[in-house]
Amino acid sequence: MNRLRRHCSLGGLRGFAAQSGKGAHAQSLKIAGINDIIAVASGKGGVGKSTTAVNLSVSLANKCRLRVGLLDADVYGPSIPIMMKLHGKPEVSADKKMIPIENYGVKCMSMGSLVASGDALVWRGPMVMKALEQMTRGVDWGVLDILVVDMPPGTGDAQISISQRLQLSGALIVSTPQDVALMDARRGVKMFSQVNVPILGILENMSYFKCPNCNEPFYIFGKGGAQKTADEMGSIGDGDQKRL
Repeated sequence: MNRLRRHCSLGGLRGFAAQSGKGAHAQSLKIAGINDIIAVASGKGGVGKSTTAVNLSVSLANKCRLRVGLLDADVYGPSIPIMMKLHGKPEVSADKKMIPIENYGVKCMSMGSLVASGDALVWRGPMVMKALEQMTRGVDWGVLDILVVDMPPGTGDAQISISQRLQLSGALIVSTPQDVALMDARRGVKMFSQVNVPILGILENMSYFKCPNCNEPFYIFGKGGAQKTADEMGSIGDGDQKRL
């Protein structure tokens, strides 16, 4: 992550991540025009994963001046259209590919932009896999420095398929300080490790509440859980940068 931050400070994040594969197989997993793909994941829902993915994408686009895309891979519970204030449906290019909707300097694709607001998707696994394939390789992303993938929570079929079908440059695990959330975060780390995806770090969200009167932090959900988890799991991320 030190290398990541160094590139950001210089305004150019180019080829920072470790590659999860080599040779012809790795090339077949790449999406034309996209340099790096980063997964923002969590073992469970409600820890701020989508908020982190949105903030990361907008920051990389506006502060680091990178060409950024954001894929909402949470098919059953897409929230990116609301967070990114996306309106309307994607247009289709001449070669029958969807054109992502852009806002805040980020190109976005989400199932929430393809179905009516409030509609529930009652799909089985194969249909979800097909939808994810369409939202990755069936999209005209153009040239991107980074594609941020807001992963669905958990470690099921969708998460494993995304990890195996895309050449992920790394994964960022989001958690809250509670033991229950950290237990699921460990599962997420192990899943990505099993498919040879580098772990960029564990990000602790909702670390504390700052009192508006005295500015003192109150650690409502516990203190230092993510740091302790990263230490226990050994080498995560780059060097000592285990908790962001």
